[in-house]
Amino acid sequence: MNNFNEHKRQITGHLQIAKRYPSGEEDIVFDDHNVIVSGMSVGLSYLFTASGSTNITDYQLGRFQLGVSSDSAATSAVYKLIGNLSSFNEYGGTAGGLRLVSSIQIKDGDTSEEEVFALVPHSQITRVNDTSVRYTIIIDRDAANDVRQVAGSGRLPLNEIGLFMKNPRGVSPLQSILVAYRQFSNITKTSDFALVFRWTINW
Repeated sequence: MNNFNEHKRQITGHLQIAKRYPSGEEDIVFDDHNVIVSGMSVGLSYLFTASGSTNITDYQLGRFQLGVSSDSAATSAVYKLIGNLSSFNEYGGTAGGLRLVSSIQIKDGDTSEEEVFALVPHSQITRVNDTSVRYTIIIDRDAANDVRQVAGSGRLPLNEIGLFMKNPRGVSPLQSILVAYRQFSNITKTSDFALVFRWTINW
């Protein structure tokens, strides 16, 4: 297992967030490293020991969640978002332009729960070089504009995001695991702008 932990420490990432206005102009609101979490080691251990899925696509990082309760002290031990969006409506539903799915998330070891995920289109996953892949996540002007408190007392700002490995165990129904996480300054999403997350993972 030490080899897996060593490999995880060599994996790094960087996240840039921009507000994109209808004119095409962008305003960079966040630009910093991310946190590679222990789920990356878990997923890679299934791959390297041939004990999980036999389908390489199950190890792809093609799912994400947004959240509203960031953990400013996030470490590699994080295994879930603190306040992930929990419904299709919070992501904007069909009007938001995101492809949404509901499936199981591996949490805290062997426990699992069904959650809502948004998918990163294959066309927005690009190889930067031999050791880097960029995931471009676009939250368009009609998406995530109605994230409200339970009591309906006001709109909550977005302030965390997580990237997930699809299904390293190779089980059905599939089970995704958090592999990278980042909290960021509060962004109250409105229809005035889209959000563009450029997330680069370096292997």
